[in-house]
Amino acid sequence: MSPTTPSKLPIARQPIWTSDGRLFGNEFLYRSRDGLPAQVDRWRSDRQDIATASVLDVLFGDGPPGDTNPAFVNVTRSFVVNERPLPGHAGRLVLEIVESVTADDAVLGGLSRLRQRGYRIAIDDFAAEPDQVAMLPYADFVKIDVRDVERLGPQIVQLARRNGAVLVAERVWNHRLVDECVALGFELLQGDVLGPAVTLVA
Repeated sequence: MSPTTPSKLPIARQPIWTSDGRLFGNEFLYRSRDGLPAQVDRWRSDRQDIATASVLDVLFGDGPPGDTNPAFVNVTRSFVVNERPLPGHAGRLVLEIVESVTADDAVLGGLSRLRQRGYRIAIDDFAAEPDQVAMLPYADFVKIDVRDVERLGPQIVQLARRNGAVLVAERVWNHRLVDECVALGFELLQGDVLGPAVTLVA
């Protein structure tokens, strides 16, 4: 390998803010070798596994120094049911369960074990699908796309908070939506108007 060739793929970071404007944490995202979004959610599950492993390796191997804020990372079924290893940074790592994960007994048991080990759980792109609803008792955070709030109505917000999870509004792209999400009771906000995903330079 050439000395100028990076040994690890780049990742991107997008901030997550409290409703009163304080930085809470960051979501870390897979990027292609040229630093661009790769539409990982359209990949086969085995390729998504590799993308997640790559992000975790960069972030907890030699990730951004001095960053102790919560780190949200998308994870697939394999990481929930212990088919793939997770780093031992339980106090910082928030596992975002992607929407393709089904809530079978192995997954629900895995979520319970992960929480007992100190990992925090987020349900990503919550749209009140039955599998997502079944995971709510294990969720520390529930992330909702603002487009789904507009599509499904404010009742999705009430459903998401019924087990006490902290609610995160995703894809907040203008200041009107910031105000609306705060009025609906979202504790955390994420979106381009508050800070776009930026690829980190190694």
